[in-house]
Amino acid sequence: MPPYRIEWLDQAKADVRSLDRPTAMRIFDGILHYARTGGGDVAPLHGDMAGSFRLRLGDYRVLFALQDNVLRIFGVRHRSEAYR
Repeated sequence: MPPYRIEWLDQAKADVRSLDRPTAMRIFDGILHYARTGGGDVAPLHGDMAGSFRLRLGDYRVLFALQDNVLRIFGVRHRSEAYR
């Protein structure tokens, strides 16, 4: 179903701003790759986050929802904090 239009929620923007530049660039590259091709380590979330997905990029998880052709990113967190 790709390509997706990418929409960043305010919390996700703040999460990325707190990262060092090389890590943030890897995150951006991974998201863009997924939005264009649908490729990447993506899994559906369960429990309170059911209906959403995570994209694994190294030690970071991009938390997002898909609606129509929009990839709505609501969080970018280190794996130790991603599912709290």
